[in-house]
Amino acid sequence: MKRLNQSWNMLLLLFSFILLCSPAWGADEIKIGIIGPMEMIYGQNHWNGAVLAADELNAAGGIKVGEKRMKVKLIKADSDEIFSTATAVNAIEQLILRDKVNFVMGGIVTEACLAMQDVAMDNKTLFFTAGPAHPELCDRVIRDYNRYKYYFRLSPFNSTYLSKNLISFVRSITAKMNKELDIKQIKVGILAEKDMWADPIVADAKQMLPKMGLEIAGVWRISPSAKTLTAELADVQRSGCHILLTILNGPAGVVLGRQYGELKVPTIITGILTQCATLKWMDITQGMGNYVMTATNYVQDMEYNELTKPFVDEFIKRYGDLPAFTADTYTGVKYILRQTIEEVGSLDPEKMIPYLESHYIKVPPGIGALEKDELGRHRHDLKWGPGYITGIGAQWQDGKFVAVWPHFVWHSPYWDFAVEPSDTPTSNEISYKGMKPFVFPPWVVEAYGKK
Repeated sequence: MKRLNQSWNMLLLLFSFILLCSPAWGADEIKIGIIGPMEMIYGQNHWNGAVLAADELNAAGGIKVGEKRMKVKLIKADSDEIFSTATAVNAIEQLILRDKVNFVMGGIVTEACLAMQDVAMDNKTLFFTAGPAHPELCDRVIRDYNRYKYYFRLSPFNSTYLSKNLISFVRSITAKMNKELDIKQIKVGILAEKDMWADPIVADAKQMLPKMGLEIAGVWRISPSAKTLTAELADVQRSGCHILLTILNGPAGVVLGRQYGELKVPTIITGILTQCATLKWMDITQGMGNYVMTATNYVQDMEYNELTKPFVDEFIKRYGDLPAFTADTYTGVKYILRQTIEEVGSLDPEKMIPYLESHYIKVPPGIGALEKDELGRHRHDLKWGPGYITGIGAQWQDGKFVAVWPHFVWHSPYWDFAVEPSDTPTSNEISYKGMKPFVFPPWVVEAYGKK
């Protein structure tokens, strides 16, 4: 018995020694909750981007917090927010109250993110959304800073800036149509989802397009999960629409891409068509999705800076597809959080918030910085435009997804978006590395003829 007790004591001593010599994962972890609709591509990208970032950080020893290094631990939460705001609220509550995460990232649906935002604010937990574009999330920071200062937009920039990008798409295509096709008066149609995030973009387009001398051919609002768009596309063709501005996040975008190619509708499709920003696009549209253009963040052969290509290449290698805009959890974990935590030496939100508000951080999609409103108040929204975060416009051309917008021109004292690239670029004109020219679908050229 005495020998048995001695053996048991030795085992206990050995176990204690192992615990002391091993990393203290409970105490030395930075816990990040990743929340999104995990059964859908948006949530999968939330998770995949964060996992890639955590793996890279942990392989390098983790994040330095003061005098010690801490590993990153991710905790997944399925918000199911596309179908249930209540489920999303319950999911973020569990992350914060049960799992005791330090930070939360993710979200896609504005209505659900507003509700999740309140839970995070109640608990003074930093919450970075990577999906919803409605300005209200950041307007709350202005109206009640002390309560909402724990919220930050990570991706994409807000719908006001999305609108400006889309208008710039139309302006560039219009200039090219005027130059190369015999069209006297260009008509633009708007095809948008019946969803809150799309409402301000539709309103902006209806206001801005006529100011550009363009005629609005019609406005069509559809279900995000529409199974057919035959009637709408027939209306588009009857209206004489030359450019169809799309504002689509849901699976109806696949239907549009397929039927557009099948019917050879003589119009240019540009705008937001999230579903086409995947390397599987030509397969899921049965080869019919050529020549559509969408606002997006990444393609294979375009670089905002030296951080872009390594991220995109590694994401494709690991997951077999392009990172969607919700995969900017990678940016949030690897660059935003790491740099902020290491610079302030703490996980304390009260110390991190002033740093986030005042610093520029280079990230794969550009330069991340936060803007203030016209009165100088913090709103925790992304700065947009040349020199910051712009996004890109990408078009499918003969089975390849390429970046075709933006180009920049120097208007002293700042860079601005160029209407279209010059035939003979000068030092006053630049583009991101890897940009390609926009191409008209052959059936559009046939319909309107060349000059």
